[in-house]
Amino acid sequence: MNLTAESHRVPLSDGNSIPLLGLGTYADPQKTPKGSCLESVKTAIDTGYRHIDGAFVYYNEHEVGQAIREKIAEGKIKREDIFYCGKLWNTCHPPELVRPTLEKTLKILQLDYVDLYIIELPMAFKPGDALYPKDENGKFIYHETNLCATWEAMEACKDAGLAKSIGVSNFNRRQLEMILNKPGLKYKPVSNQVECHPYFTQPKLLEFCRQHDIVIVGYSPLGTSRDETWVNVSSPPLLKDPVLNAIGKKYKKTAAQIALRFSIQRGVVVIPKSFNPQRIRENFQIFDFSLTEKEMKEIEALNKNVRYVELLM
Repeated sequence: MNLTAESHRVPLSDGNSIPLLGLGTYADPQKTPKGSCLESVKTAIDTGYRHIDGAFVYYNEHEVGQAIREKIAEGKIKREDIFYCGKLWNTCHPPELVRPTLEKTLKILQLDYVDLYIIELPMAFKPGDALYPKDENGKFIYHETNLCATWEAMEACKDAGLAKSIGVSNFNRRQLEMILNKPGLKYKPVSNQVECHPYFTQPKLLEFCRQHDIVIVGYSPLGTSRDETWVNVSSPPLLKDPVLNAIGKKYKKTAAQIALRFSIQRGVVVIPKSFNPQRIRENFQIFDFSLTEKEMKEIEALNKNVRYVELLM
């Protein structure tokens, strides 16, 4: 796959296209200084990124929207150059809540539409003001949900022009088939955002999605933080892997750049999260080299079928 920074997009089944490399903006509001997301998105746009992955529950969509609007005002980009992905949170699955939730995101972003809107998780929490509703024992309060009804409300958002494309996240094959086999399906999911990296290559899900023209978007493509409260730390840090580092030495690239290049050569879209300007720029420098077939196989062999992000909820 010969890729350049100018042409690093893959087609979606609805005629839209998605940049292969995006900036993830996940942040812990308790630990992330105010304004850091704003500066990171501006750095990313100046570097050449055009795909920004966000979510209402990251508490920073106002900063993302401001960064995009400032860069448009500077004449650096036009709105149509940017591909923004927003997400429907677990407390908003009832069909009557889907459009108002997206409209809230658009109001925060101060944009007219999102390029991609996805169901963040296939299970629902109790609707209400609490984003993480829990009972008196600290257990999550779930809500019975009909994914097909939620999907129909997503389709209506696309018809209304509020989202150019619609997709899902963290869906397995069975959950995808529920949507794909839904009577009267109008639009199928164009993408499925899941954890995907050299230690968790998702070969079966990737093949299933390819057969149905569903693009895999890989989050945590560099592994993830070592925060034991939500991360499985039994697997070693991905970026210390000797194979990735040895291949990196050959190309004068970092292990992170090798991991990202591996994914995009498989046709997996990657959204590494970083608020570090140097790393944001480094992550973009993956379009000036290609891994050989032998190197791709060596990296594929690193698969451990172990998630870093266990989604214990």
